[in-house]
Amino acid sequence: MSKKIAYYSVFASLAILMGYVEAVVQIPVPIPGVKLGLSNIIVLLCMYVMGVKEAFYISIVRVVVSALLFRGFLGVWYSLAGAFLSYFTMIIAYKLKNISVIGVSVVGGIFHNIGQITVAYFMLGRNVVIYLIPVLIISGVITGFIIGIISKYCMEYVKRKI
Repeated sequence: MSKKIAYYSVFASLAILMGYVEAVVQIPVPIPGVKLGLSNIIVLLCMYVMGVKEAFYISIVRVVVSALLFRGFLGVWYSLAGAFLSYFTMIIAYKLKNISVIGVSVVGGIFHNIGQITVAYFMLGRNVVIYLIPVLIISGVITGFIIGIISKYCMEYVKRKI
């Protein structure tokens, strides 16, 4: 049991650290909401190595702590919406078994952006955020692909160590 708790702590800490790195080193794109999603590497690793339930807890801890530390109180709502929608669609893709970790990551990237744009629509009350959907879907595919490749590489190493 203590070994599991240690792994949870390591995964949660790494996810928060990745959120910090992403907050400090931003992608130079002039479109709001576009980010790489480095923390998803850890959530994907946890999902494939430890299980979906464990990955859910890591994701929640990561989102709440990272959003409060790096984005402020309003950032929590955007992050939670993106994380929940992303996570539950990734579980569906994960359980299909014929989708690779890269495919699961792409699905997560797309739906994370859709979750955030939905919150922005309701919080800002403007239709202008709707125009960002195509750009954010494309960025979700690109970043999801990159994160999926990194996760696949890391997974081979982590599975040997755990």
